[in-house]
Amino acid sequence: MSTHIEDLLNEKIEKIKNQENVFDSGKVIKVKDYIIEATGLENVKYFEKVNIWEKGMGYVNQINENSVTIAIVKEYAPIVVGDIVNATGEPFKAIFAKQAIGRIVDIFGVDLLTGRAFDQFEYIDVENPTIPIMDRREVKRPMLTGIAGIDLIYPIGKGQRQLIIGDKKTGKTQIALDTIVNQGKQLANNENDIICIYIAVGKTKKEIKSIYNELLKRNALSYTLIVAATNDDKQPVVSLIPFVGLSIAEEYMKMKKDVIVVIDDLKKHADTYREISLVSNKTPGREAYPADIFYLHARLLEKGCQYKNGGSITILPIVETKGGDITDYISTNIISITDGQIVLSEKEFGKGNKPAINYGNSVSRLGGAVQKEDIKKLGATIRRKFLSYLETKEVYELANMDEMSPELRKKMQEGKQIQEALNQQKFSPLSNAEIIEKFEPLGD
Repeated sequence: MSTHIEDLLNEKIEKIKNQENVFDSGKVIKVKDYIIEATGLENVKYFEKVNIWEKGMGYVNQINENSVTIAIVKEYAPIVVGDIVNATGEPFKAIFAKQAIGRIVDIFGVDLLTGRAFDQFEYIDVENPTIPIMDRREVKRPMLTGIAGIDLIYPIGKGQRQLIIGDKKTGKTQIALDTIVNQGKQLANNENDIICIYIAVGKTKKEIKSIYNELLKRNALSYTLIVAATNDDKQPVVSLIPFVGLSIAEEYMKMKKDVIVVIDDLKKHADTYREISLVSNKTPGREAYPADIFYLHARLLEKGCQYKNGGSITILPIVETKGGDITDYISTNIISITDGQIVLSEKEFGKGNKPAINYGNSVSRLGGAVQKEDIKKLGATIRRKFLSYLETKEVYELANMDEMSPELRKKMQEGKQIQEALNQQKFSPLSNAEIIEKFEPLGD
């Protein structure tokens, strides 16, 4: 701790000697919730950190002709017109500590369980340049979730971006938690070095604590970090949290670790960004979202990749829909960016099928390329049989089995058996060997 403070003091003294400590000062001319407008900051840059004298901290969100717009991330006292704003000449950065694994942290390096900052920490960029294409490798290693319906039928690879989408209370977060818990089995088998990062976007403290407790009970926190912006945080903080989480993921990926990042959820993130844009007087577009909403999510999800050093970032973004509509603006944007989607259905959930996956609408664009040969062959057979059964079931669901042809009756019986075999309780992961043993008799 003392070494870090000494380094900061020495750096400040050096800047004073070289006259590099003089920056613009301006005045607040407009205050609108967590967005302020200031004049006099002639030389500030976009995303530069600024201090509102003894009252708060923020970053430059927009540069106008005669003023700048500043998004406030911390406010110690009410900011009013006339307050002094000081530029810092530094980009706004997040704070991260390596010992935060197993804890719930925010972008300021504070442990939300204790309310205290970590002693040893480092400043990290909120957003890094995207990994170049030449530094990426083919996505071909399986990322096992332990869920038979995914690992067998719609597999995910390390470095893939697979969307989890569905209505409220259909089990989206549960799939992500099952995946995190299952990585403990992979670690126990010494298969690879895994870090899981769960990013909570604008969730309540109660929801975050519940997720923490679920992972704690299953010994998953030794390799899991929860990066959170709660619904009590200012909207600019909520909008930055996924980028901070992925910056941390990139740090671990460059250490040759496989990182799984869950973003829960991107619809909330889009709504937060829309609110900031409207308060900042940006021109609204479709459904009042700003014109750059697609670019925002594209550059966020582009962080998912298989890196040249053997590490990877697998991203599982979650999107909440209404009325099962996956064709709304934000959903279609994210579907077009990701490498497939697991669609969850309220109808399936109501029937007691858990996980409540809509297998007809789900897809993995990498498919068998990320599966081992034995499970790939079985998965292709099961998928073909099951999807054929689902199509037939729509037509013959109310028909009398006795009136069906022997072939149709056999198809319906086999399909029903596969459906029952796919049902799986939460936190009961299956290995590839267990999946093969369970489904091989159904694939003949």
